[in-house]
Amino acid sequence: MEIRPIRTGADYEAALRRIETLWGADAGTPNGDELDVLVTLTEAYERERFPIDEPDPIEAIKFRLEQAGKDYRDLIGVIGQRTRVYEVMRRARPLSLNMIRNLHHKLDIPAEVLIQPMRKPARRSPESAKAIERESDRRLGSLGGTMPKLKKIPPRRAAN
Repeated sequence: MEIRPIRTGADYEAALRRIETLWGADAGTPNGDELDVLVTLTEAYERERFPIDEPDPIEAIKFRLEQAGKDYRDLIGVIGQRTRVYEVMRRARPLSLNMIRNLHHKLDIPAEVLIQPMRKPARRSPESAKAIERESDRRLGSLGGTMPKLKKIPPRRAAN
């Protein structure tokens, strides 16, 4: 059993190959001990070289709703009323501490994820932005209607 630190990609690949051959070794045996040490070293290397960012709070909410087979309507009462859900899911309003607590307790979303600042969505072409807006309106329509579009009011004319 020759165990060395994993410092390079080649060391990492060699450790993965050795783990594969040792997989299923009984605990407490020399092969089982070697497997435990190699897995620990590999995990440390992966944490350092391939960090995973915490997800965006809104994306985490969407994911949890999808996992549970729910939609935005199920957020009414958790986040607030229909308009508040609309504002939060459209990123027009940040999550409050009370909303974070409710989402954590009722949807089991980790609080560490919810307290992060919301990321601004990536810039999109006008065509894809329209498609995303239509999809968002469709989803938000399940809340019992879409937000009304405001009429454009013509500017006042100056009196002569």
